[in-house]
Amino acid sequence: MKYVAKTLYGLENVLAGELKNLGASDIRVVNRAVLFSGSREMLYRANYCARTALSILMLIDDFSIGSSDDLYRKALQIDWSEYLDSGTTFSVVSVVNSKLFGHTAYPGLVVKDAIADFFRNRTGSRPSVNTADPDIIINLHISGNHADISIDSSGIPLYKRGYRAGQSLAPLNEVLAAGILLISGWDAAVPMTDPMCGSGTMPIEAGLIACRIPPGKFRKQYGFTRWKNYDDELFKTVKNKYDGLIRRSPVRITGSDISEKAAKQALENVRNA
Repeated sequence: MKYVAKTLYGLENVLAGELKNLGASDIRVVNRAVLFSGSREMLYRANYCARTALSILMLIDDFSIGSSDDLYRKALQIDWSEYLDSGTTFSVVSVVNSKLFGHTAYPGLVVKDAIADFFRNRTGSRPSVNTADPDIIINLHISGNHADISIDSSGIPLYKRGYRAGQSLAPLNEVLAAGILLISGWDAAVPMTDPMCGSGTMPIEAGLIACRIPPGKFRKQYGFTRWKNYDDELFKTVKNKYDGLIRRSPVRITGSDISEKAAKQALENVRNA
């Protein structure tokens, strides 16, 4: 299968290195993302272990279009029964940079209609749209006359690790913190301190790296756990493998802040992690 790992600008090569170490193949760096191939197990590994990924998308189709009619027709040709059924809820998230559409939200509505019509034509009923908590998140990306349709395997963005109980006014994104540490070359061979730690994101991410704790360790849910082909035993195998590498930190990691409130939040977040 082909996948797209989205990340922050400047972290593409770091993420590519992570995916390579996790066993991905056909790796290609693009703007704010890394394309790669792999098995379902590789998809689970990337979600659970990649520190600099924002989300992992599974590509299901890509094609050229010249109009909204083309988009509808080609989206209708996808066998949506492989991914959802009439009882599944879904949403369509679109990113559009094309002169073909006057309103960037419109292509998402076209794909939504195509999915609904696919099931209505086959079964007489259609899946419901749920933008708050959908079972399946469809990702539509259009650049010029090229369209990609993917399924978001992460659901809640991967930077939301699950350990944050409180945060400062402008918290550092967890993916950015991990990326800075990995770019710096810090590998837990020497102590690390952050004298302006805010709510503790940098020290905590350093702790995860030093202790070899997968960044997905604290998450309760992934998008792929709601998929029709979800393999719970396979995901447990992935988790057990990487959880088995966890160790105590070999070095001292510290943080401080001029704000007493921020320091208290950092301590609470550290305890959660």
